[in-house]
Amino acid sequence: MFMKVHRVPGEGDVVAVCDRELLNQVLRHGDVEVPISDRFYGDRPATDDEVRGALRGASSINLFGQRTVELATEMGLVEEAACLLIGGVPHAQVYFI
Repeated sequence: MFMKVHRVPGEGDVVAVCDRELLNQVLRHGDVEVPISDRFYGDRPATDDEVRGALRGASSINLFGQRTVELATEMGLVEEAACLLIGGVPHAQVYFI
């Protein structure tokens, strides 16, 4: 997986995580194109433990990929049934209030 933590002053951390094979790909769903860029999702691999630690402290999370969504589901942060499929790839966004 690739991960980047975006620090937003006064709002907390936005954690973006994607499966390794999705990085720098463009997913398509109808007329919509979603780029999975290293600018947003990071350019360095992250371990499962690193991802878990970052997700625990996040104010919001943005996830793309089967493995990524499964990890968040195991943590109780996401219900896989509530995920969108974009180009056949699971995607979830969660905001913690």
